[in-house]
Amino acid sequence: MTTRISSKGQIVLPAELRQQDDLRAGQEFEVERLDRGQYRLVRREPVTNEGVVDWLLSCPVKGFFTPIPSESTDTL
Repeated sequence: MTTRISSKGQIVLPAELRQQDDLRAGQEFEVERLDRGQYRLVRREPVTNEGVVDWLLSCPVKGFFTPIPSESTDTL
């Protein structure tokens, strides 16, 4: 399979590869330069519960979730 770099420097993975690995828009990847013209692309695993607080705060039912104030450990 081949692909091209866009004028914005973006590389599109062919649809067949995206479907095989269930790749979705917004997923993050690490890019490593191995040598001149050789690169490795590795999908990053999402951080557990990343974005959960923002998701809960966006709930249309107000008062459903309220953050719990935490105490600073600086004075301990």
